[in-house]
Amino acid sequence: LKGAPEPSKLEVQSHQRSPALSPLSLSLAHYLDIDNLDKMVLYIIGLGLHDEKDVTVRGLELIKSSDKVFLEAYTSVLSVGKERLEAFYGRDDIVVADRDFVECHAEDIYLPAKEGPVSFLIVGDPVCATTHSDIMIRAREAGVDVEVVHNASAMGAVGCCGLQLYNFGQTVSIPYFDENWRPTSFYPKIDYNRRGGMHTLCLLDIKVKEPDFEAMKRGKIVYLPPRFMSVNQASEQLIEAEDVRKGGAYIPNKTLCVGLARLGQPDQCIMAGTLEEMKDQDFGSPLHCMVICGEVHEMELEALRPYLVKNSTFQIDAEGSLFDRDGSNNDS
Repeated sequence: LKGAPEPSKLEVQSHQRSPALSPLSLSLAHYLDIDNLDKMVLYIIGLGLHDEKDVTVRGLELIKSSDKVFLEAYTSVLSVGKERLEAFYGRDDIVVADRDFVECHAEDIYLPAKEGPVSFLIVGDPVCATTHSDIMIRAREAGVDVEVVHNASAMGAVGCCGLQLYNFGQTVSIPYFDENWRPTSFYPKIDYNRRGGMHTLCLLDIKVKEPDFEAMKRGKIVYLPPRFMSVNQASEQLIEAEDVRKGGAYIPNKTLCVGLARLGQPDQCIMAGTLEEMKDQDFGSPLHCMVICGEVHEMELEALRPYLVKNSTFQIDAEGSLFDRDGSNNDS
């Protein structure tokens, strides 16, 4: 690299002894701090939002040098499968860690790092889900060193719609409703954010390798097809939550919302409008997320205009209009 400091003789000898390191690794060592790739560490590596090429250079070098590699496959998914990742990483032994594996057998991921380096691959950024934070805590309690390699996530990429990240409050998850379970625990957080004038990022439920309980009753282990919640379904559930709670956290035919699909991918889709409008739009294939806007600055509105649904009935909550409101639906 032009302008890079020359590695010392000792550093060159160290790299020459390591067959896993390429000439590129030697050139970048001073910048990427990967001189000790053979140390015993659990590397938790973010993969970004799109495909195999979103991994960082540092992440790629660590994956190639690890004794074992696990791919977490239930909090999110990439647009490509394990085989594409293996081909790009130059290995054929990636272990897919589904929900049961991560939640019930997490020690099988971090304890091997006591014997040699292990990479645990996460779609997006590793610190955006409590599941991964739990593994970090348990690994450190077990005496395993943990290092995190960050990457792009929906929690940052959502800013591409024009809403300022500074103006976001608590993030919420919208779970699938079913006939016996229709939770609205997300509602108070949206209400809290809106009362403070803040936007709410809503992460939408995904179901991957979910057991078929009816089949289990018959003694068979069968998994249901994957499901990914759409902006349309999330909008319908948010409308239902307001009908049930009646707290005025948002107004389905007035409050401005933004639906986003396939963030970080070449065909990403963004549309803005009310919840009533969002439920009828075509956002295409997964993954989806959405934002319920708080107070919208005029610059944010200008950035959102290209994405507005034609003839939208939204009404802007201007700066200062929501703070300390009394919940009387005084949002227009």
